Amino acid sequence: MTHQPASPAERATPGDAYAQLLAVLDGAGARYQVIDHAPEGRTDRVSALRGHPVAQAAKCLVVMVKIGKRERRYFLAVVPGDARVDLSALKALAGGSYAGVASTDKAEELAGSVSGTILPFTTHPDLELVVDPGMLDHPRIYFNAARLDRSLALDTQDYLRIAEPLVHPLAV
Repeated sequence: MTHQPASPAERATPGDAYAQLLAVLDGAGARYQVIDHAPEGRTDRVSALRGHPVAQAAKCLVVMVKIGKRERRYFLAVVPGDARVDLSALKALAGGSYAGVASTDKAEELAGSVSGTILPFTTHPDLELVVDPGMLDHPRIYFNAARLDRSLALDTQDYLRIAEPLVHPLAV
């Protein structure tokens, strides 16, 4: 008998990342709203379910940058939902020779949640948070809360205060 891996919806049920996120936000006095919706991990579709412009969604992507032959750095790139991550900008920021999207397994390991639910926060010491300034243009940011069926609308200033990201242009 073979073991079938859980579907993304099953793997994204309430767990550590979601509980930890709420604990951090509550502990920091963050202003946020929980939004329940049909399971969805694609930014454009989940933005419609949540009822906000796609530009207010935090699109989160784990990027690997090669620094020399054996060294790699990983970045959690957060851009507006209607933009793409400029891999060249991250490569230049890190002084690297190559930048590419991390494998799904590596991204999920570093981010602590499944693809489609990656939070715009990082607690892993090998994952550096970089946020495009365009994410700061709106009073709230929206993102899946480590679950495909639940999102948060978080006050942007609270996000900056709690996440303490490096803010650097990386959207195209």
